Amino acid sequence: MECNKDRNNQYCNCSYPCSKHSVCCDCLHYHRRSGELPACYFPDHAERTYDRSIDYFISLWEKDRGSWMN
Repeated sequence: MECNKDRNNQYCNCSYPCSKHSVCCDCLHYHRRSGELPACYFPDHAERTYDRSIDYFISLWEKDRGSWMN
């Protein structure tokens, strides 16, 4: 299975420059190992904080039930 970076880039809202940008399988693996979620789980304003913690995600979710997700 090939990675479709062009298609993934349409949905990748990560503003952190790294080699995993738009390579979802590598990004997910990296953040999972770190006990985090990737940027695409967060609204843009929260993504820019670089806080990828599950606790932060839950606090955002409790505020508006993930209305930013599509």
